[in-house]
Amino acid sequence: MEKHIYNEQTGISYTLQGDYYLPDLAPPEQEDKPIGLWGQRHLRYIKQHHKVRYTNLLTSGKLNGYLADIDKKAEDMLSRLVKQMAEREDVTEQLKAGNQMEWVARMNNIRSRANEIVNHDIIYN
Repeated sequence: MEKHIYNEQTGISYTLQGDYYLPDLAPPEQEDKPIGLWGQRHLRYIKQHHKVRYTNLLTSGKLNGYLADIDKKAEDMLSRLVKQMAEREDVTEQLKAGNQMEWVARMNNIRSRANEIVNHDIIYN
């Protein structure tokens, strides 16, 4: 028996595995983009709660690009929210120079609230 065969009608090649010929299938090549913290959180979420979406993205080769896009959107939203909240609450460089502990406490609070908003609106949605 031949180890590899090719079916011209379907365009699929097969490899002999034991007594059976199995199709030589490989997922499409994915874009090689770096995925940060937000993209990894969203990946974990869709793997657990949206298995069909995850499988469709994975098998179409679009998962990595999708996660990189989510990561960029989340990072942009976080920086924009932190900046807007700091301006609105008057957390300035003057406060930082005058009372560092107060500035750190207020900035940590702002970052925490901005993280929650990003998680709710982008990551777990």
